Amino acid sequence: MACFTVPLATAVVASAAKTALPASAQKNPFVAKLGWLGKMMFGGSFLLAIEHVYHGEIIFTPPFLTAVKEGPEATSDMLHEMATRGVAMAVLLGVVWVAMVGISTWLERSKAAVPQQEA
Repeated sequence: MACFTVPLATAVVASAAKTALPASAQKNPFVAKLGWLGKMMFGGSFLLAIEHVYHGEIIFTPPFLTAVKEGPEATSDMLHEMATRGVAMAVLLGVVWVAMVGISTWLERSKAAVPQQEA
C-alpha cells in the first residue's frame, strides 16, 4: 500500500545529509558515497510507486492512497505494512549499500597499494 514511502523518506534524508555535511567529511568513504544510497532508495521507491499505481493502491486525487480513503481499518493495515515491509526494504538496501561501500573502498586501497608496472 505505502511501503515505498519508508525508503523514499530514507532517500530524502540521505540526500539532505550529503548536502548538509561539510567538505571535510568527504574523507569518510560512507559520507563520500551517500549519493549511492540516495540513488538506490529513490530508484527502489520509484519502481514500487509505479507498481502501486498499476494495482490501484495509489490514486491521483486526494488522499492519494486508497487505504486512507477506505477508512481507519485499511489505514491501520497500511501503517503496519509501512512499519514491517517498508522498514525491512530500507534496512536491506542500507546493508547492501554498506557492503558496496566496503568493497569499493577495499578495491580502491588494494589498487593503490599495488605498484604500477610500465608496459
